[in-house]
Amino acid sequence: MSTLAAVVLAAGKGTRMKSETPKVLFPVAGKPMLQHIVDTLSAAGVSETYVVVGYQAQQVKDSVHGDITWVEQRQQLGTGHALAQAATHLRDYSGDVLVLTGDIPLLSTESLAQLVETHRQDKNAATVLSAKVPEPRGYGRIVRAGNGRVEAITEERDATDKERAINEINSGAYCFNWRRVGPLLERLNTNNAQGEYYLTDIFSLLVLQGEHTGAYAVEDYKEVSGVNDRVQLAQVEREMRLRINYRLMRGGVTIVDPHTTWIDSQVRIGSETVIMPNTHVYGDSQIGDHCVLGPDTTLRSCQLGNAVSIRNSVAEEATIGPESNVGPFAYLRPGAEIGRGVRIGDFVEIKNSQIGDGSKVPHLTYVGDAQVGSKSNIGCGVITANYDGKTKHKTEIGDDVFIGSNSNLIAPVKVEDGAYVAAGSTITDSVPARALAIARSRQTVKADWRKRD
Repeated sequence: MSTLAAVVLAAGKGTRMKSETPKVLFPVAGKPMLQHIVDTLSAAGVSETYVVVGYQAQQVKDSVHGDITWVEQRQQLGTGHALAQAATHLRDYSGDVLVLTGDIPLLSTESLAQLVETHRQDKNAATVLSAKVPEPRGYGRIVRAGNGRVEAITEERDATDKERAINEINSGAYCFNWRRVGPLLERLNTNNAQGEYYLTDIFSLLVLQGEHTGAYAVEDYKEVSGVNDRVQLAQVEREMRLRINYRLMRGGVTIVDPHTTWIDSQVRIGSETVIMPNTHVYGDSQIGDHCVLGPDTTLRSCQLGNAVSIRNSVAEEATIGPESNVGPFAYLRPGAEIGRGVRIGDFVEIKNSQIGDGSKVPHLTYVGDAQVGSKSNIGCGVITANYDGKTKHKTEIGDDVFIGSNSNLIAPVKVEDGAYVAAGSTITDSVPARALAIARSRQTVKADWRKRD
């Protein structure tokens, strides 16, 4: 087994969230809180990760992925009891174990590395990750001895007035020498205000045995912010998104207003891209170099080439080729595949369709379940009527095709290369290459149609 294992405590419901969803599954920047923890542990080099689950255990297992060994806590009797459930998997283990809760998604790989380094350098039996906060209410307090060693960790409900005045708090993350800590789990008791087995009591038990205990205090206390209710969730969400934005900006992305720009943690954005205010990029979106996104634009799981411009538009599960322009007020639905140098204009909706290189769909058009070739022009007000009430059908438009304004293409239908469709036509039959199709009645003028008063 690796010399560094980890146990994540994620069994609770999170009653203050007032939800049937387990607390650790609430998303932060597009990922469940617990997934952030698992990913951070993986990045920190932890090769054995145990996650203790209880409430809605199967839902948690189905929602979080990674190299995880799942451990079930059937009764939630406290953090000490939760760690004891994982102890059977660590029976023959003698290295260090990181133990942390599943609701501190801002925790960084660097801080975990510093925690482990401090633990090992000081030869501690147990080391807690702590922080000095301006408002410690609600957190356990770090009680230090005169020599700076951690003497105890006192939960707020059990703290004295003097201890409540301490502003160094327990983050809920620890590094334990398992050979020295594991046997003490059997000595924990429920003599406390909550009637639970406190994991924090390990520190006082170690001190009684003459063992060394310590703490590593993070510089940025926000990093160990826990989530107990939806107010704290929103605060953590805001902090996470600002961190993502600042990281991207330092990597060469211009974000005009980081406070109104929401970017999920999985998103990748190339250099020299500019993101305007009120732009949201979600899911596993991949954005190329030299793009311009926004303002007022939402992308969800989209793939963009280089030098793409999108403004005032929405795109979901769409692919947009290099040097294409989209918007304003366009809607690219799932399955939209936009080629190189394409123009998608205002009030255009594209669904499950391929638009070839250099083609134009300038405005007020619906293209659904269609294949459009290269260098074709789709006029204003055109629709591909793809649904007959029972089945979706495909429209095929070739290269260098011109579809006149306000035309209807009734699928299944094919307009071959170089063909023209006259404005106002309803096309129900295929149009041969280089032909002109006109499908409208002749204009009839009725003189004196309006009767005089």
